[in-house]
Amino acid sequence: MNVLVINCGSSSLKFQLINSESEAVLAKGLCERIGIDGRLTYQPAGGEKNVSEKAMPTHTEAIQFVIDALTDADTGVVKSLDEIGAVGHRVVHGGEKFAKSVVVTPEVKAAIAECNDLAPLHNPANLIGIEACESLMPGTPQVVVFDTAFHQTMPEKAYMYGLPYEYYEKYKVRRYGFHGTSHSFVSKRVAEIVGKPYNATKTIVCHLGNGASVSAVLNGESVDTSMGLTPLEGLVMGTRSGDIDPAIMEFIAKKENLDIAGIMNVLNKKSGVEGVSGVSSDFRDLEEAAESGNKRAELAINVFAYRVAKYVGAYTAAMNGVDNIVFTAGIGENCALVRTKVCSYLGYLGITIDEEANGKRGEEIVISTPDSKVKVLVVPTNEELAIARETVALV
Repeated sequence: MNVLVINCGSSSLKFQLINSESEAVLAKGLCERIGIDGRLTYQPAGGEKNVSEKAMPTHTEAIQFVIDALTDADTGVVKSLDEIGAVGHRVVHGGEKFAKSVVVTPEVKAAIAECNDLAPLHNPANLIGIEACESLMPGTPQVVVFDTAFHQTMPEKAYMYGLPYEYYEKYKVRRYGFHGTSHSFVSKRVAEIVGKPYNATKTIVCHLGNGASVSAVLNGESVDTSMGLTPLEGLVMGTRSGDIDPAIMEFIAKKENLDIAGIMNVLNKKSGVEGVSGVSSDFRDLEEAAESGNKRAELAINVFAYRVAKYVGAYTAAMNGVDNIVFTAGIGENCALVRTKVCSYLGYLGITIDEEANGKRGEEIVISTPDSKVKVLVVPTNEELAIARETVALV
């Protein structure tokens, strides 16, 4: 079966067509500037990348252009929509309603809409993508895979905030966690690599990208994760602050004459390693600047790595031990410096790193030495493949 994987943003749409038997990517691409002017980037497997300007007033036109590209007589990879057996959609927030992936029904769409307040920038766009596919591909099964679902196994003690309980009862204010598709995919792959049953492992997953999170996966279930009600909590990220003293919001608001929207803009878009360094949110830029003597860039890298190491320590305690620590996503897979700095705090776990192995980029590899008491690995994440697998399992 060929599965079309769709990831809709407010003005963008990423897609991949995956053959579920071989798990090969047949084609991939991106629709950008939806609602503005529109641009389609399309690349068939083994073919050239093609970029074209196309008017995309809504996501429906974007989906139509994706279908047209996939079925194009010259550069397409399928002859007709009949060769696409299902569509898998990434949905950011499922609240407490969804602990697993589900087939789309009117009731499911209504429940997703009820979570719009929890992810106002993402869930509405995700719904638009679902409805556009339903309109253009009637009869093709649609499946939704939630970023939050994997973390629904967290116990109450991990997901409750120290706030009046009525806010949880009335508004479901609690910790949900994100990047769940990645944490699930990577933790399962780690169990395969080390040759142990998934339900008999203690794994800490460090998903380190522009958005970053750490999770504790105990015997195949997420028992804690660093992001909270929103993706702002937890690690210092590309432009997000991560954990802060909440009183800072009032303090800065008064000093800078900012309202809540202004403060949230600072915390989400002007903070993190970009805010600390004054250079960039991209670790390639930060490394280059640090090597050139930029002390703030060096500080930003150190702050980032220290926060990751603190969460690793916390989650080792949460699971009463750890068997495997794995790095994934853009920074985790490619930045040896960050991996080295994080692991430099973990000597108490009996971890030793093979520096030659750690120097490799973007590869699936064990970077700890054979005598290390905890295995440390790098495993590239593949959220699109994870979504395709979830989709096939339900149709």
